[in-house]
Amino acid sequence: MDIRTKICIWVIVIGMVNFLAYTISYSIVGGESVRGKIEKVETPAGDEFRYYLDSGMEVPRGEFVYMGIHSISIWITVGAIMLSMLTLAKDRISDSMHDAMMRGRTLCTVLAVVIGICTAGLALQFVRQFVNHFEHPEITSVRPAGPATSSPAVLPSGAIPK
Repeated sequence: MDIRTKICIWVIVIGMVNFLAYTISYSIVGGESVRGKIEKVETPAGDEFRYYLDSGMEVPRGEFVYMGIHSISIWITVGAIMLSMLTLAKDRISDSMHDAMMRGRTLCTVLAVVIGICTAGLALQFVRQFVNHFEHPEITSVRPAGPATSSPAVLPSGAIPK
C-alpha cells in the first residue's frame, strides 16, 4: 500500500470518528450552537450573558463554544472525507472513461474543485453565523426591583367607598 492510500484511509477514519463524536455530543448536550443564540441581560449589577443551543436549552459558555467549533469542523471533515474517497477512486474513474466526452482525470479535478468550494463555503457560513452571535448578542433588560406602586382599587359598580 502506497503512502497516498494510507493517508487517505487515515483521513477517512479520523473524519468518521469526528462525525461520530459530534453525533454523540449533539445527543448528550441536546443541540448545537451555530443556530443557537447568545442573550445579553442588562441588570443593575452589570451585564450577564446566557448561551442557548438551537433546541432552546441554556448551557455554559464553554459548552456553547465547543459545540460551535465542532459544528464548523463537520464541514471540513466532510470535505476531507469526500476528497480522500475521490483520490482513492481516481485511477479507477480515469481507467473507465477513455471514450467519454470528458476524461476521467478532468472529471476528478472538477469534482474536487466543486467539493472544495461547497464545503469551504458552508464552513465559512457556519463561522460567520457563530461569530455573529458573539458580536451581536440579543439584548434584554431587567428592570430594577423598586418599591411596588399601588394602583387604586377598582370597585364593583354600585359599591360605595368607605
